Amino acid sequence: MWFMWLLSWVAIVLQFAFASLAVASGLYYLAELVEEFTAIASKVIRVIILCVFTVYLGILIFEDFPLTMTICGMAAQISNLYFMRNFPYFVLTSPSFIFMILFLLFNHYLAFSHFSSHFYPFTEVMAYFTLCLWMVPFAFFVSLSANDFVLPTQAERRPLLGDDNDVVSNYFAKKGKKYGLLAFFNSMKTMILPQKTKKSF
Repeated sequence: MWFMWLLSWVAIVLQFAFASLAVASGLYYLAELVEEFTAIASKVIRVIILCVFTVYLGILIFEDFPLTMTICGMAAQISNLYFMRNFPYFVLTSPSFIFMILFLLFNHYLAFSHFSSHFYPFTEVMAYFTLCLWMVPFAFFVSLSANDFVLPTQAERRPLLGDDNDVVSNYFAKKGKKYGLLAFFNSMKTMILPQKTKKSF
C-alpha cells in the first residue's frame, strides 16, 4: 500500500519535470522563430488580436456576459492593436503599453468577479481565460526578444539617442545587453549544460 503511494509521488514529480521541460523547449523554439521572422510574427500577432476581438463579438451576441466585461475586452484588443504600431520595440513607459497593462488587470478583475458569482463549467472558464485574456499577452511575452537582432530604424531613433547623435554607435554599444525570453533561455542553457571545448591541433 505505501509502496504504490510512494511511486505515485515519484511519478507526479517526473511528470511535472517533463511538462516543465516541454514548455521551456516550446517557448525557446517560439522565441527563436519570432526572432528569426519578425515581420511574420507581427502579422501573426495582429491576426491573433483580430481573432480575439471576433471572440468577444461572439460573446456579445451569443452569451449573457456582463456588457462591461465584453466592452472592456474589446477595448483591450483595440489597445493591443495600437501597441503593435512599433512592434517589435517595447517601450515600457509608452501610454499604449500602460493602457494595455491596465486593461489586462481590469479584465482579469471583471472575469474573476463574474465567474465567482455565476457557475460555469471549468472548461468554459478556462476557454475564456485562455482565448480572451492570456493569448495576446503570451504572444507579446514570447516576442520580447524579437528586437535583439533588428537593425535600428526611425521608430527606434529616439530611445537610442544619448549624448551623441549617432544612432548606429548607440545601437551597437547597447547591443551587448540582451533582455528577453530568448536571452534568459540562452543564459540558462550555458549555466546548466556543459560547454564543449574546442580542440586546437
